[in-house]
Amino acid sequence: MRDSSQHLKRMRRDIMGLGQSVLTGSGRRRPYVFLDNAASTPALKPVWEETGRFLNWYSGVHRGTGIKSLVSSRVYDECHRIVAGFVGADPEQESVIIVKNTTEAINKLAFRMQFQPGDVVVATAMEHHSNDLPWRTRARVTYARVDEKGQLDLKDLREKLRRNYPRVKLVTVCGASNVTGHVNDIHHIAALAHEYRAMIMVDGAQLVPHQPVKVMKRNHPGHIDFLVFSGHKIYAPFGSGVIIGPVEFFSRGAPDQPGGGTVNMVTRREIIWADPPDRDEAGSPNVIGAFALARSLDYLEKLGREDLARYEESLTSYAIKELNKVTGLKVYGGSSRVGVITFNLAGISHALVGAVLCYEAGIGIRTGCFCAQSYVRQLMGEDEPEYADMKRWEHEPMPGMVRISLGAYNTREEIDYLVEWLQRIAAHSGEFGARYHFCPAQAAFLPHEAGWEGNLHRTVQSLLRQE
Repeated sequence: MRDSSQHLKRMRRDIMGLGQSVLTGSGRRRPYVFLDNAASTPALKPVWEETGRFLNWYSGVHRGTGIKSLVSSRVYDECHRIVAGFVGADPEQESVIIVKNTTEAINKLAFRMQFQPGDVVVATAMEHHSNDLPWRTRARVTYARVDEKGQLDLKDLREKLRRNYPRVKLVTVCGASNVTGHVNDIHHIAALAHEYRAMIMVDGAQLVPHQPVKVMKRNHPGHIDFLVFSGHKIYAPFGSGVIIGPVEFFSRGAPDQPGGGTVNMVTRREIIWADPPDRDEAGSPNVIGAFALARSLDYLEKLGREDLARYEESLTSYAIKELNKVTGLKVYGGSSRVGVITFNLAGISHALVGAVLCYEAGIGIRTGCFCAQSYVRQLMGEDEPEYADMKRWEHEPMPGMVRISLGAYNTREEIDYLVEWLQRIAAHSGEFGARYHFCPAQAAFLPHEAGWEGNLHRTVQSLLRQE
């Protein structure tokens, strides 16, 4: 790592699986280069070790009287307060609800909003499907436009609020796009929403892992009413996520999943629901996931989030500069972004690029539409398809992009290695194309060379049958 900062070196040292040896098409083994952090980040060794120690005390929470249960209950409750502190939320005013992931958090909020006929949700044209589809089933959704670079049109957002006032109940927006990495000014957008007496939800799945985020005090115009994010995108891949919002909001109405742990009293005729967050954490909670998330957040705080963010910004700028040197490569999006970069190579399928990088270079990236199909089509200048046209994508790749996404442990050397391979693919696209075939069942390109499936099978079985 070229950056001399000790805490950045420490983070790279603490990443699990770094340098994992993988077999490539040449028969050589290479250290794996992971550039798909926007999907899921690796775990941290210290968090894994701490989680192992906590497992000695793990027990069911909140209803047990054994010492382990009492300890686990205290730890689980403290995890809520650690999450709140990480984003500057007052635990007395803001409820932290532990869920599986951002998608579950948004669906929970969509249910709990208790929309009435005529209510409107203002979203944006850059949203992940998880911050789009749940709202469509509950309210009328209108979308603020994005410009040719995929950046939010704030004037159009204001116009949507003005035109639909006072029916807008919620403005929902990603903190950062999972396609272009574009960073939205969430506090400015929050102030706009509040000006028109609407609440705001920020999908922080791509922003919280990369930049410090604070929900702000209730009396601040830019206060974030609801914030959601996932543990698996912030170095805690143990099945946890959170939704943070007003205690009084979650004190009203029935939960989306009633059951054990959500009530204080039940009779044949009456239900007295529990106070937040218990009301919305049905069944036995993911105590281990909550613990791992809290420890990961504490780890990042101690390293210095501002320093990590500056390093990622520097690495992202370097990556874009080097990618632009590749013949025929087009980078999508504007200049204000987290470390998420999408691009295409002229005349070469995004899926084929991904396959070559996987099977021959040992580089992990992502290709496709990234659960944001309409946004990707707009950036690429593609028309919205008719249903009849969709059948052809059963036999060929859908239009899409190549995406790399960076973490604070990635290096310039890894970017250089990626660029070297992209230059090779651009210069010899025909040769690479002849080595692969498109597999409709997997919607991916696979190598003609025999043996790959066997290699994968043996790796999987070795993991499942360890002795």
